[in-house]
Amino acid sequence: MTVRPGVDLPLAKAVLVRCASAALSAAEAPAPASLGLILSDDAELAALNAEHMGQQGPTDVLSFPLPPPSEFPAHEGQAADVRAEVGGASVAFPLPPGSRPHLGDVVVSVERARAQATEGRGGQTGDVSWSLADEVRLLVVHGTLHVCGWDHARPEEEVAMRSLERRILKETR
Repeated sequence: MTVRPGVDLPLAKAVLVRCASAALSAAEAPAPASLGLILSDDAELAALNAEHMGQQGPTDVLSFPLPPPSEFPAHEGQAADVRAEVGGASVAFPLPPGSRPHLGDVVVSVERARAQATEGRGGQTGDVSWSLADEVRLLVVHGTLHVCGWDHARPEEEVAMRSLERRILKETR
């Protein structure tokens, strides 16, 4: 886990690691594996958002998955076309013995999380007023699930993803 200079850590690193680990387990990610978690600010998220998503302005969390969604088990609400593997088969990248695959990175804007939490724009629905710690926990879980092939673009998958997020947050309290 990396906390950028000038970013105040709103809760213990162990709590965030527990949230990310629970999300990886729930998504049936390969284990052992590694995941990058970066706590940053609006400026960095705005730059990443413009560069990688073509969107202007900061966002609360961005995920950068390495394996395609087809490398993870299918899940409730997932579209069948997401399961299609390029070329008909997945290609496993050989790793040296004893090493673990890196699944990707999650970058959270603590600054955006603070604004959302204090202004009552937090939570899954964007209308929850709760603690900064709870908002950051949600964003870590949310971003980790994205790394593992989960999405919320389709209503069916959004329902499944939100339900799983609630379960993980409850279990990692």
